[in-house]
Amino acid sequence: MSNNLESYRTIVRPEWIDHNGHMNVAYFVVAFDEATDAIYEKWGLGLEYPSQSGCSVFTLGMNVDYRGELFEGDSIRVATTLIDHDIKRIHYYHEMYRDDVGELVATNECLCMNVNLSTRKSSPFPESVRTILDAAATQENWPDGVGRKLQIRSKSRH
Repeated sequence: MSNNLESYRTIVRPEWIDHNGHMNVAYFVVAFDEATDAIYEKWGLGLEYPSQSGCSVFTLGMNVDYRGELFEGDSIRVATTLIDHDIKRIHYYHEMYRDDVGELVATNECLCMNVNLSTRKSSPFPESVRTILDAAATQENWPDGVGRKLQIRSKSRH
């Protein structure tokens, strides 16, 4: 998609490898979280945002899909698409690639809310953030996998 923003690059670290010899599922989420930190900086929601605004962004829910394996030393690239937003919420989608071959290895869909840290209640984003989000928003078709739900479609039970 044209609105994918390259938000993060890293290398699979030795401590991310599990007993199966590949990157553990929890560390996919860690890498996605680091990508979120990077894109939040671009959206005006970075490390300075809480002290400047009295607010922070809390994750309400996420989906993670694993499509391939990563191994120690593999280079990772995460592209992020802003799917939707309103005055208090952001819906975005990360795609993680094994950078050397361009293989999609995982996706992460997140819904987040702006929260006033004093009241612990939702709060509108500042106008400056809304302007940035408006500019980053996509009007194109969503990537495959956005909005999916977990289910077993088989009617037979074993």
